[in-house]
Amino acid sequence: MNTYYRICRFVDRFVDLWEISMNIINNLFDEQFIAKLFKEKVLPLYPDFACVKKIQIKPHKKYIWESTYHAVIEFKTTFDAGNGREMKLPIFCSAHSDEPRKNAYDGLKYLWDSGFAKGSLTIPRPLFFSKKFNGIFYRGAKGFNLYHYIRNNSLLEVERIVIMAAQWFAKLHNLPVKNAYNFNPENSRIKTVIPGVDHILERIRDDYPQYGKIYKEAYKIFIASEEEFLASSKKLWLIHGDAHPENIIKISKRKIAMIDFTDICLSDFARDIGSFLQQIEFMCNRKMDDKKFGQKMKKVFLENYLNDAGIKLSGALKKRIDNYYNWTSVRTATFFLLKEKSEPERANKLLVKICSDMGMDCRI
Repeated sequence: MNTYYRICRFVDRFVDLWEISMNIINNLFDEQFIAKLFKEKVLPLYPDFACVKKIQIKPHKKYIWESTYHAVIEFKTTFDAGNGREMKLPIFCSAHSDEPRKNAYDGLKYLWDSGFAKGSLTIPRPLFFSKKFNGIFYRGAKGFNLYHYIRNNSLLEVERIVIMAAQWFAKLHNLPVKNAYNFNPENSRIKTVIPGVDHILERIRDDYPQYGKIYKEAYKIFIASEEEFLASSKKLWLIHGDAHPENIIKISKRKIAMIDFTDICLSDFARDIGSFLQQIEFMCNRKMDDKKFGQKMKKVFLENYLNDAGIKLSGALKKRIDNYYNWTSVRTATFFLLKEKSEPERANKLLVKICSDMGMDCRI
């Protein structure tokens, strides 16, 4: 090995160690680094753009530890569009050091290439995937999410968006999947959804033993019900996998987009329905303090979904939807219990309701 080669190897190793010590994700908060990255990766996708003129970096999630991270970053980017014109695009990056992100890019690109973005029910444009950051870069949707309108008590706007959301999910679930592969196999089953049922049961048993029996019994029911249906069904559907109001963006009066395709996979379409029904009811109750309106939004969503999907609510379908509704309730309770600043009182209310809804003889 010659001296020059050894020096190069040493320099490369030094740079790698330096990046690790500073946490590589910090590069995404450097305007010069991003400008260079976008020149290489984004400009070729927009031939009419001459150069990147300005970038404003806005983190939406910025969890950075010694060497790991979870970040969602918006880059408000101004491009030179020629002839004295400028074009401003919101470009986002969703990156995680330990969880898969390539699947989100592949799923979003599949939808884009299938023409799913056309019309009033749309999606962000996938731009590129970075293996270095384990992050997906995409052109964002301009607007406020459904949760924004819930918090602002905008009843008419919430209802309009809920109706369009039902249409969006019906459109997704009716998309042919013959040429699609399972973008996230782990996410296709309740028993394997990250971080995994065994991990959740262990954490609850250790930190909240009073809820151990409830969790064990509930997950036994969730998994058995799902496995029974999937074993009997010859068909799977492309599902979003994370159906909640924060992922629905109102672009205009007649146009919405769904974002965050980290959990896209092939599974039972009832999962998207049950998850959204639980989340819209929970958020309306929590932020509006209006249980009647929450119930109304559940009804509006389900009726519009069934109508747009061209299906009827059979007893078997209702059972599947209810199973995913209750599973999402448990996941919400788990979030309140295990987040950094836990809120066990909120989790307790949800778990009491879950026991009642599922007919479980569990005392808290």
